[in-house]
Amino acid sequence: MALDGIVIANIVAELDAALSGARVSKIAQPEADELLFTLKGSTQQRLLLSAGASLPLIYLTSTNKPSPLTAPNFCMLLRKHIRNGRIVRVWQPGLERIIHFEIEHRNEMGDLCRKDLILELMGKHSNLIFCDDKGMIIDSIKHVSAQTSSVREVLPGRSYFVAVTQEKCDPLTVSEQEFRASVFSKPMPLSKAIYNSCTGISPVIAEELCHRAGLESAQSANTISEMEQLHLYRQFELLMDDVRGCRFHPTIIYDRDRTPVEFSSVPLTMYADMEQADFASASEMLEQYFSMRNTVTRIRQKSSDLRRIATTALDRCRKKYELQSRQLKDTEKREKYRIYGELINTYGYGVETGAKSFEALNYYTNEMMTVPLDSTLSAHENAQKYFDKYNKLKRTYEALSEHIQETEAEIAQLESICTFMDMALSEDDLVQVREELMDAGYIRRKYSGKKVKITSKPFHYISSDGFDIYVGKNNYQNDELTFKLAGNSDWWFHAKGAPGSHVIVKTNGRELPDRTFEEAARLAAHYSRNRGAEKVEIDYVEKKHVKKPNGAKPGFVVYYTNYSMMIDSDISGIREIT
Repeated sequence: MALDGIVIANIVAELDAALSGARVSKIAQPEADELLFTLKGSTQQRLLLSAGASLPLIYLTSTNKPSPLTAPNFCMLLRKHIRNGRIVRVWQPGLERIIHFEIEHRNEMGDLCRKDLILELMGKHSNLIFCDDKGMIIDSIKHVSAQTSSVREVLPGRSYFVAVTQEKCDPLTVSEQEFRASVFSKPMPLSKAIYNSCTGISPVIAEELCHRAGLESAQSANTISEMEQLHLYRQFELLMDDVRGCRFHPTIIYDRDRTPVEFSSVPLTMYADMEQADFASASEMLEQYFSMRNTVTRIRQKSSDLRRIATTALDRCRKKYELQSRQLKDTEKREKYRIYGELINTYGYGVETGAKSFEALNYYTNEMMTVPLDSTLSAHENAQKYFDKYNKLKRTYEALSEHIQETEAEIAQLESICTFMDMALSEDDLVQVREELMDAGYIRRKYSGKKVKITSKPFHYISSDGFDIYVGKNNYQNDELTFKLAGNSDWWFHAKGAPGSHVIVKTNGRELPDRTFEEAARLAAHYSRNRGAEKVEIDYVEKKHVKKPNGAKPGFVVYYTNYSMMIDSDISGIREIT
């Protein structure tokens, strides 16, 4: 989701309260389209301003960034004019995606001057523009010439203005009559009509308004009844009252894999069934959101090759399993051929020469059976023919049974590898996954003489009752936890019938309370392929009952005496030790 006018209004309210009166101590330009200000007021703070085409954003941060040895020209210009300047005001025109920083400073003559640093957060058209107190552009982080844009030039010496390319109303000042005339006259889906009619309203907020009003967002706006129009406008006004009154609720919405999918500065009731996290400030929300999104994106990019190798091998194994299963089904008639042969040997002396079949009592079932015969063969030759078929199918059955077990084990291993790649939170978590693929022969190992450094460690949680809980991040860690870390009296948890982590609870000789059993089971559910399901079945047993068969693949174990419970995969209340 991009920054909309409401989130920007939230940021502006925070920045105006936090930065008014603060002095610009340092100015850095760590990226070509990004500035990092160090500001000193009652406390020292850092402000990140990015005009990136793919990710424009702004927030207060405690993290510093390395800067180039030679500062770019735009950075040097800002240092010349506004370093040691004082921020007078931070404001936003209407609900536009624009933030003005009015900065007061003294020029070379010692006279008090004002400058305006403007951040436009408009996707690929985002920019940082530096103007004087008369609205003339001194410079910008991106120059926009007439050849680039026919709407507006952003060049030194030009007057600054906001280009108006669409007739939209200001949500903060629009009247009911104007709102109705603008929104409900459009022959398009209702949610689209809302965000196409009002400045700063994003598609997500438009969908939320429809949800609050109990209206279908896909229905045409020009078919809405009078009462429904009134109800939608009332919800719109309630939302705008919150914005005008600065009653914001910064929130991030997570999917079942704990990946952030949306953020907003107002409650999103349409995501009531998904996990939501509230934040004290919009800066904290944005920093967390984009940090997690960047982490997820980076890990998925890093794991793309591994994922492709694993999924290709998995598809191949599944096709092989289907073929083997069909071949195994064909061997089911082997017993019939054996019985045919035995019945021919028992009753064949009475069969006429050249007969194509005969009736005989099947002494296994006490029922009459028709035995087909080859009329060109003798009874003995017919019996031998059936015994040959039986022996051939029997050998095929024995070989296929073994091969199917191997294929099932290979499928289980590959499914678990894919599951653990989805769980990876850092590049270090992928190292052992790659090692497992190499050891299994899916990736050719390159011998460089250097030993692979393993820095990834299992997850470590503390239960509400103070018990240590460990969770494996891959099959090698699963084996290590279960057969090296865990003692015989410790408890072992795993999602039933699904690839996932081994979870170990260290008892230290104490009896586990019910709450710890439930928290460990939630962790086993969360770190499995069934994460996000309403209920997940978890097997749990004392570790002494868990065995590893000889030659079994990493992470594969067997157990015959266990308990089970059904539980959800919400681990939000369990404390992790980092």
